[in-house]
Amino acid sequence: MKQKIKKLPANYMDIVFVRSEECPWRLREDGFVEVDMENRGFFNAVAQKFFKRPRVSHISLDKYGTALWLALDGKATVNDVLSKMKNAFPEEGDKMLNRVVQFLATLEMHKFIVRK
Repeated sequence: MKQKIKKLPANYMDIVFVRSEECPWRLREDGFVEVDMENRGFFNAVAQKFFKRPRVSHISLDKYGTALWLALDGKATVNDVLSKMKNAFPEEGDKMLNRVVQFLATLEMHKFIVRK
């Protein structure tokens, strides 16, 4: 069987991210996004049983995280998302590139978003 090779963009800024379907989220009344993360694994199971830790954690995003999360529509490249963020927060200036790239990396690491 021939293995399908996914063509990667030549530039990180050309990647399109989509929200993971396995990651439930909601827009709260205050306008911020809240993402649910299921706590899995052995240590989480022990903590849930003995220390009454929750099975699902609700992660509230700040104003930057909410704007970025809502910008991930499955069509926008990282460059498009960066432009939207710079327009939404012009006072951030050059710091926005680092903020966007770091936040996308964190979201991808925790499997909240995936590459399209």
